[in-house]
Amino acid sequence: MAEIRVENLRKEFGSFTAVQNSNFVVNDGEFFVMLGPSGCGKTTTLRMIAGLELPTGGAILLDGEDVTMLRARARDIAFVFQLFALYPHMNVRRNIGFPLLAQGVPSAGIRERVEETARLLRIDHLLDSPVSRLAGGDRQRVALGRAIVRRPKCFLMDEPLGTLDTEFRDLMVHELRELHNRIHATTVYVTHDQLEAMAMADKIAVMNHGIIEQFGTPQEIYDRPATMFVADFIGSPPMNFLRFNAGLAKGAREIMVQGAAVAVPELREDVAPAELALGIRPEHIRFDDSSKLRGAVYGTEYLGSTQIVAVDTADGMLKARVPADVSLNVGDHVGLSLNAGRLSLFERGSGRAIRTAVHDGARHG
Repeated sequence: MAEIRVENLRKEFGSFTAVQNSNFVVNDGEFFVMLGPSGCGKTTTLRMIAGLELPTGGAILLDGEDVTMLRARARDIAFVFQLFALYPHMNVRRNIGFPLLAQGVPSAGIRERVEETARLLRIDHLLDSPVSRLAGGDRQRVALGRAIVRRPKCFLMDEPLGTLDTEFRDLMVHELRELHNRIHATTVYVTHDQLEAMAMADKIAVMNHGIIEQFGTPQEIYDRPATMFVADFIGSPPMNFLRFNAGLAKGAREIMVQGAAVAVPELREDVAPAELALGIRPEHIRFDDSSKLRGAVYGTEYLGSTQIVAVDTADGMLKARVPADVSLNVGDHVGLSLNAGRLSLFERGSGRAIRTAVHDGARHG
């Protein structure tokens, strides 16, 4: 396998810029996910790594070799598409083995590697079955097998689970990660589904309008979002925002919200008067009758062991994740306490995080 290095990568289609100066490194053996909404540039980036699109600017290095302007056939990569792209007139064995046949590998070698790959994917019992009779999950395993059997330097996957129903998709998320752990393949995976990304990725690049808004581990991106877009895109429900206008001096530790002193992350520099937003995840809000930050219960969503409670406050709607046994009715007036160690502070104009604070045992404020 190999390291993938992307440097100042850019792609323009006429006057439209699809990818703007992207920089990231996919380490050898890493499962790397490009996450973002439709049209954000993630698939275009993947196609440039594959050689299916040539960049307008920048560089792509595969295992230390500059492959920026090489076509796909000159790069030792395997691509798995959202649509399975299998040969319907061939059985499973012939579909998996076809890339080796095209490379001129002897029949005995093809048979050995196809059977080894099928065992790895747990479809060895289907080798002689027509692909047209397979369920969606098994067809995707065959498509993966055709990529794996070549033993390329890296795997590129473009929303490979997008056409599967929920049950198969959940199963394949688990199996893809398990497969990665067994073969330690360098993998770049594109998806718009944050649950897939958080479940599988070693590192995530969150994209929006052709720009990588944040790059990091799933925990870093969830706990310390770099922008309001990331904070809103990651999480279900997403981060809550309390919006206010203020100037904060270096060392300021709290702001006043509805007469309640709410602790803020410690600032390293003065923040000029601006439109700011205080961000808090639903699980870091608790009910506190003594708090001056108050609102009326708007609705609840029961989730088994927990429930999501929407509270309408003077500064907007806040959603709290609380134990399911907390008894609440629509219209009840409640006090809200925010975990001071789990807050993020954003500048609303640029959307960038001014400061985030994440530490264990933090007080509520």
